[in-house]
Amino acid sequence: MAQYELLLPKMGESVAEATVIKWLKQPGEMIQLDDTLLEIATDKVDSEVPSPVAGKLIKQLFQEDEVVQVGAVIAII
Repeated sequence: MAQYELLLPKMGESVAEATVIKWLKQPGEMIQLDDTLLEIATDKVDSEVPSPVAGKLIKQLFQEDEVVQVGAVIAII
């Protein structure tokens, strides 16, 4: 199966970064399409990031409480 690079989604026009609040799935876990992978927070809103694909979460590239730029790869599925 091909690897998929999950990007931090754009949350709004003026939002450039978000903080990883909590990972809900851990590396090695199988995930389904639309499973919530993690919770993030911006200066405007807290949000959940769903998986756009089914597969296995291979790697988390950011830890909880780290700040991530919009468009950065946050996980490998």
